[in-house]
Amino acid sequence: MPENIPNVQLRAWRNEHQLTRAEMADRINSTQIGISERLTCDEERIRRWEAGEVRWPRSPYRLALTQLTGLQPEALGFSQTRQTGSRLIEASAILPMDALRAEADLYGTMELAQQLQASDVGTGTLEALAEAVDLLCRAYPVVPAATLRDRTQKRLAQVNKLLAGRLTLDQHRELLVITGWLTALLGCVHYDLGEREEAETARRAAFEMGRQVGHGELMGWAHEMSAWFALVEGRYEDVVTAARMGQAVAGSSSAMVQLTLQEARGLARIGDRREADRALTRGAEVLGSLPMPDHPDHHFVFDHAKWVFYAATCYTWLADDDRAEEHARETIQMHTRPDGTFNAPMRVADAHIDLGIVQARRGDLDAAVCHGMAALDIDRRSLTDLVNRAGDLDRVLRQRYRREALAGEFHERFVAARTALARRQPELLD
Repeated sequence: MPENIPNVQLRAWRNEHQLTRAEMADRINSTQIGISERLTCDEERIRRWEAGEVRWPRSPYRLALTQLTGLQPEALGFSQTRQTGSRLIEASAILPMDALRAEADLYGTMELAQQLQASDVGTGTLEALAEAVDLLCRAYPVVPAATLRDRTQKRLAQVNKLLAGRLTLDQHRELLVITGWLTALLGCVHYDLGEREEAETARRAAFEMGRQVGHGELMGWAHEMSAWFALVEGRYEDVVTAARMGQAVAGSSSAMVQLTLQEARGLARIGDRREADRALTRGAEVLGSLPMPDHPDHHFVFDHAKWVFYAATCYTWLADDDRAEEHARETIQMHTRPDGTFNAPMRVADAHIDLGIVQARRGDLDAAVCHGMAALDIDRRSLTDLVNRAGDLDRVLRQRYRREALAGEFHERFVAARTALARRQPELLD
C-alpha cells in the first residue's frame, strides 16, 4: 500500500515566500474574492496539505490557493486523480468483513491450530496471534458489535489457555500484551452494546496487563476508554482527568494523540475554549511527529483523518460554527467512497449531527433536520454514541423550534432510537 507522498511543491512555495504555516493560513482566510464560503484555514490544515494527507482540497481552498500563489493546484503539488485512490480509502477498501474473514482463515491454518493445542508456544504462534489481533481491531469500524464480541471472546479463551502452558519470560510478556489488546477491544465492543459493567471489567483487566509488563501505550488506551465512557455518560470533568492520567503513561503514540483529543472534547463540553484549543493543538503536534499508519482503520491507531473528525465536534460544542461546519464537511468528504457508501460510518453520522446543530443555530430548520435524519439513517455499529449525539441535536431543535412539525418528526426518530438503546440499558428509561 503506497505511503502518502509529501507535497514538496507547496512547502517549497511557502518557504520561498518565508511564511510560517500559521501565516500562510491567515493569508488564505483573507482571500475571499469570488468565494462564497467563509474559509477557516489553520496551521494544521497546511501541515496536512504538505504531508500529502489531502490530495485535492475542496473547491473554495483551491480557488484561494490560486489567488494567493498565482498557481493552479496541480502546480502546487495537488492531484485530483489521486483523491479517490488516497491511502485512507485504499486501506479501508481492503477491510470491512474481509478483516474478519482473514482472521478466521489465519486461525484455520493447521499450524496455528496445532500450536494452540500445544503446551508450549513458538515464535511463529505469537506472530500469528499478534496478526490475528490486528485483524480483529481493523474489523472494529464496520463489523456488527455482537459478532465482534463473540469472536473476540472466543479468541481470548484460546489465548488464555496458552498462558497456562510452558513459556519463557519473554513469551509470557508478549502473550500478556496480546491478551491485553484483545481485552481492550472486547471492552470497547461491550460498551458499544450497552454492556457497561462488562466493558469496565475488561478495561481494568487490559490496564492491569499493560501495567504488569510496563506497556505504556496499552495502559494509555485503557485510560482513553475510561475517558470515552465518561464522555458518553456526561461526566465531563472525569473525561479530562482520565485523559490526562493516560497522557502521563502513553508516550509518543497513537494513544497519546487520542487522549489529548479526548481531553479537548471534555474541555469543550465544559466550555473551556482556551484549554480545548490548546489540547487540539497539542494533539496535532504529536500526530505530526508520528509516521503514517499502515492500517488507519485499526481501532487502536489514530489515523490522521480522525483529528478533523474530533475537531468538528469540539468546535460544535464550543459554538464555533464556521470551524465546526468546515471540519464536519471535510470529515464526510474524506470518508465517502465514489459509490456513495462510507468507510467510517460512525464518523460520518457524527459529522451530520454537527452540521445539523450548526444549521439549527443559523435558523435553517430544514437543513438541520435533514442532517439529523441522515445521521440516524446511517447503519452504524455503536448505537450508544449515536443516541448521545442525536440528543445534542434534539435539545437544540426543541429549544428553538418546539412548535415546528419538522422538529417534532426528528424528536420522534430520536426517541425511537433511544428506546431501542434502552432495551439494552434499562437505566435510560428512568
